[in-house]
Amino acid sequence: MDPLSLGAIVALATIVVLFSGISVAAGLLVVSGGFLIVFDGMSSLSLMPEVFFGKLDNFALLSIPMFIIMGAAIASTRAGADLYEALERWLTRVPGGLVISNLGACALFSAMSGSSPATCAAIGKMGIPEMRKRGYPDSVASGSIAAGGTLGILIPPSVTMIVYGIATETSIGRLFLAGVIPGFLLVALFMAWSLYSTARSGNMDVLRASTYSWRQRIEILPRVLPFLAIILGVLYAMYGGIATPSETAAVGALLCLVIAMVIYSLWSPRAIWGILRDSTRESVMILFIIGAAGVFSYMLSSLFITQSIAEWIGGLDVNRWVLMGMINLFLLVAGFFLPPVAVILMAAPILLPIITTAGFDPIWFAVVLTINMEIGLISPPVGLNLYVINSIAPDIKLKTILLGSLPYVACMVVAIVLLCLFPGLALWLPDTVMGDAL
Repeated sequence: MDPLSLGAIVALATIVVLFSGISVAAGLLVVSGGFLIVFDGMSSLSLMPEVFFGKLDNFALLSIPMFIIMGAAIASTRAGADLYEALERWLTRVPGGLVISNLGACALFSAMSGSSPATCAAIGKMGIPEMRKRGYPDSVASGSIAAGGTLGILIPPSVTMIVYGIATETSIGRLFLAGVIPGFLLVALFMAWSLYSTARSGNMDVLRASTYSWRQRIEILPRVLPFLAIILGVLYAMYGGIATPSETAAVGALLCLVIAMVIYSLWSPRAIWGILRDSTRESVMILFIIGAAGVFSYMLSSLFITQSIAEWIGGLDVNRWVLMGMINLFLLVAGFFLPPVAVILMAAPILLPIITTAGFDPIWFAVVLTINMEIGLISPPVGLNLYVINSIAPDIKLKTILLGSLPYVACMVVAIVLLCLFPGLALWLPDTVMGDAL
């Protein structure tokens, strides 16, 4: 059978299997095993365990559970609420300081936790009621938090970037740095829209400043600064050549646990066990998907599907930006239905040779891909962040949350366009800190 036709059949079978409700990892193994048996015989199954565990035989993967523990320790405390309160008190004299505080808290908490749902829950529980109480529109209150929560997969340290780096064999350190400026760009776009939308609604009074004493501003800092110091320390150790990402992640996880115990009195063995249990569950899920995606990639390669698709697309007589538009459309649709990790692991083996052949930088593409995945987090039918916001503010209709999130989707599209026009937004920082890529 022609490899391109076979690839279409594999894609259709994968969609059917995943929509059956089976887990992503199990679905990928079922599809891979089925096609290998049909076209390579039963003997091909003997290679599946070797490929599966070979994909997991990578020291860099240790950083995933460590960063997850780091985020879980922070998310299990009042760090999110304290971070929100600290920013609110320090930005109180800025017009619209409350919504700016919320988005700033989302950005910082995302960097600390690396989890979009955790960010929505932690900041939303404090931020949404406060914004509504002061007269901000429900759409801005809910939509800004839902969108701000998506920053967790872009601003470093990002588990999604780690997965992309492992899947494409690109530098995790460069990927982290590449997400910094685009992350701040998104925060600025989110803030600009929030202020404009609030002013347009006619509620100008909510943009006026309230007052806090200097004592109130300073007294909350000791509960926030240690966590921020850990983030800066992790990044300094990583880029200062002191330790590898996996080593810095392990130290960061330990320090976050210690600070959670000291500052927030998290001494209960039950609470610590809960952090380790939940972190282990999420880590195993991600690692299972990584191993299964390795088998899926092996199946695509052994049946010459990946090579044929890359060759076919490379032979198309189309402008490379038209090609990039098609890739973005594919990523958007995939992100509507699948979690970011699954999309990256399934698509990277096919897309990487295509984008490099077309002359695109794989580090730059990682940022574009991640922003596409962010859009999926606030878009139906899955839209995980939408349901998280709805669960913490059940009196706000899901339709209102969705409509409030759509302008932030537009902000993300604008960010992608700006990245296409100015690739240096993603590439300047890693090239400056780590030197030009070879």
